[in-house]
Formats: sequence, structure tokens, C-alpha cells
Amino acid sequence: MASAVSLLLSSPRPLHRAAPSLLSPPAPRLRLPLLGPSPATALLPRRPLAPPPRANNDNSDAVGAPDRLVAAVAYLYPFLDGAHHGRFLVAQYPVFNAVLSPLGPAARLFHSSPLTPFLLFITLYFAVVRNQQAFSRFVRFNAMQAVALDVLLIVPDLLAQSFAPSGAGIGLDIFTSLENTVFLFLLVSLLYGGGACLLGITPRLPIVADAAERQVM
Repeated sequence: MASAVSLLLSSPRPLHRAAPSLLSPPAPRLRLPLLGPSPATALLPRRPLAPPPRANNDNSDAVGAPDRLVAAVAYLYPFLDGAHHGRFLVAQYPVFNAVLSPLGPAARLFHSSPLTPFLLFITLYFAVVRNQQAFSRFVRFNAMQAVALDVLLIVPDLLAQSFAPSGAGIGLDIFTSLENTVFLFLLVSLLYGGGACLLGITPRLPIVADAAERQVM
């Protein structure tokens, strides 16, 4: 104990050091290695830096031809189910009759039985949209957009049955404009949705795209 106390109370060591003697040999200097490649690594060939991968927003290469065809055909379902809304437009502009004539066989098959639209609805939703093992997300998303479009047709169908004007007047003009708008929307959805699917691009239709996105997550 006394030795420890005496060690603590002892005077500190002097901070200065004795000057080196002039006759003493100089201390050897440390040589730092140069910051450069060693001779062994300098002879190795340098690999060029690979450029960063580019983001590819177009999934056309990843979608196969069968998936494109199935997704494009799905948009025929809401169009054929709501084609009757274009009766005023076709009567006023006969050019639409010529454009839609290739769809005549599909329309006759679609309306061959009252159960056909309902069976197609069940098939698209349960056999395609909900079938993750058999169909890709590309097909299921577009099929769900087609199903959602067909569900939206309930609104104009109810309006047409409930508020159809009986005679000429401003009521008939408003009703005709609404019917033409529904038909043109279905036609544009068919052309845009089907054309984009054939190109392998995922179309996003207004009103129904977000609902379809939630269903196929």
C-alpha cells in the first residue's frame, strides 16, 4: 500500500528529452511504399467496367404470343355485350356498319343464347383472372379490365330501360348522346386495349385500371 501511494505522489517524468548527441549515428528513416500498383499486379490485364443496366419499361419481349392473343380477345367481351348502345351512331353513320361487319360472326355467337354473356363472365373471372397457375399476370390483368368494363355497363343499361324517351325532343337528343358516348368508349377500349395487348404492352384503361390492379395483386 505504501509503495502504491508513493508511486502516485512521486514527481512526474520530465516532458523534455535529452538532446541527441552530434556524434551518434542518425536514426534510420522509414521508407513508405509508393501508392501505386505493385509490379505483380501491374502486369495483370485490367477488365473494363461494365455499363450499368438500362431500365426496360417495355415488357413486349417478356410476353409470349399466346398471352398477347388471349389478352386481346378478352376485350371483345364487353364490346359485344354493349354494342347495342351504338344503334343510333350506326344508323347515322353507315361507315361504322362497314367497320364492325367483321365482328358479325362473333356477335351472333355471343347472342346465340341468353346464358352466353353470363357464362363468359364466369369463365373470364374464375378461370382466367383467379387462375394464377395457368395464366400470367399480363393476361389476368387485361381480363379483369374487360370484366370491369362489362360490370360498368349495368349503369347505362339501367338508364336506357328506365329513362328511354318515348318521342322526339331534347330528351331523345340527350339519350342519343349518352348512348353514343358509351358505344365510342367501348370501341376505343377495344381498339386500344386489344392493340396494346397484341404489341405486348399493358394498357391501362380509365376508370377500371385501378380496380383491376387490386384484383390481380
